[in-house]
Amino acid sequence: MVSRVRVWLNRTYAENVFFMDQLRRNPSDRAVEIHATHGDADSPVLAAADTAELEPEGLSPAAYVEYALAQCRRRGIDVFVPRLQQAAIVEHRAEFAAVGTALLAPPPQAVAVFEDKVIAYEAVQAIGVPVPQWWRVRTADELVAAVDELEAGGHKACFKPASGAGGVGFRVVTRSPFALAQLNGFPSPYVPLDLVVEALEQAEEPVDWLVMPRLEQPEVSVDCLTGPDNRVRLAVGRTKNGRRRGFTLHEQWLEPARRIAEGFGLHYLSNIQFRMYGDRPVLMDVNTRPAGGLHQLSLCGVNAPWAAVQLALGEDPGEMAPPFLGQDYTVVSAPRPLRPVSLPQQRAEDPEPLLPVTPLPADTRDTAATAESAVPETGSRATAPA
Repeated sequence: MVSRVRVWLNRTYAENVFFMDQLRRNPSDRAVEIHATHGDADSPVLAAADTAELEPEGLSPAAYVEYALAQCRRRGIDVFVPRLQQAAIVEHRAEFAAVGTALLAPPPQAVAVFEDKVIAYEAVQAIGVPVPQWWRVRTADELVAAVDELEAGGHKACFKPASGAGGVGFRVVTRSPFALAQLNGFPSPYVPLDLVVEALEQAEEPVDWLVMPRLEQPEVSVDCLTGPDNRVRLAVGRTKNGRRRGFTLHEQWLEPARRIAEGFGLHYLSNIQFRMYGDRPVLMDVNTRPAGGLHQLSLCGVNAPWAAVQLALGEDPGEMAPPFLGQDYTVVSAPRPLRPVSLPQQRAEDPEPLLPVTPLPADTRDTAATAESAVPETGSRATAPA
């Protein structure tokens, strides 16, 4: 009898409820039990898991590793998919192996390269993958010089943190003064240069930003599955052009992604993003973790999460290719259940009785086309090169 597999996802993106669904719907029908931890009691991943706990706050990287090892021992975790504190966790792979847990994450040297976008750009350039122009800036004068040079070349300038994920901190620079038009409609990523300069001059500490041209669509996120032998088993591009999404196997996207995944040992699941710089694709970002939108590959008949778990367990799924490419699609939101909460006590002055919370039924767990939920996947914004 084949034993069940116990998988843990720590403080992960809300979209990974679909990652969990795919593990349960694996083609071998092997039983999968999922443990989830998070800092937000209302994260849908906690409700979707078989067991769940709130994570302690304020732990140092070393303390978090100890916490993670204790979770793996106590919960009997077979495969751990770390997002929070990934860099610290992978440094202790042998200790996790000693308690019977395989890490579904790249080795430390691969994670370290892609934690800093400047180091990453320099490293991939060295193996022949094209990148856009970029400047590392820490002061107002450096920012203005970079913006001036980009605009002189006919580009719009944007900036983002040199270390970061999810498009957090991404802004596009404009010379237009702040005006009422910017207070109408939805918030915009555009910020007037003079306001940014003023903020930098008043800041008590320097920033660490990457300034680069705003890259154009289409954006292509290549999901790669790579074995511990550095050989890619699966590479599929997910295309984004405004609202329209689709899939591609064109080598102009897949070849550089494979070169990065194999050259740097991005074991298990990684996501490598490209956009257009003029008439050629250039690297935008590399994620050393599963992408939030990975579940969308199920529209091509692929269960990448389960194949990655197989690799982590030493069960090689072999070379994989999508049996077909799904049609173009868009992403819409859908409800997901949350864990029940304790309601406040009814007061005499409340005009209506407080109703109990009823969790949504399990059949609301739907397929890949349904939702990227509240937390956006890295680079999913149409304007963001992060």
